[in-house]
Amino acid sequence: MTAKEITNYLTNEYGECRHDAYAMAKAINYISIALTISPWDLFHLLVENKPIHAIHTHSYGFHTANGRRIIETIQDKYYELTNTK
Repeated sequence: MTAKEITNYLTNEYGECRHDAYAMAKAINYISIALTISPWDLFHLLVENKPIHAIHTHSYGFHTANGRRIIETIQDKYYELTNTK
């Protein structure tokens, strides 16, 4: 996943990209490798709250503890990357 892909997706779907797409791509790719999950699945979990059934991120439409941990880990990595610039 690249920053350009993120920017294009967010711009096409939501009209703009308010985030640091470079940091978001790095954070998602980092966690994707660690969990061996598609970066696009993680992106959609983070941005659109779409469940990833293979790793049980939702139960009855709500985040599981695993889902919350994954989202928080991506967010922590994102903020770590944006604060080091």
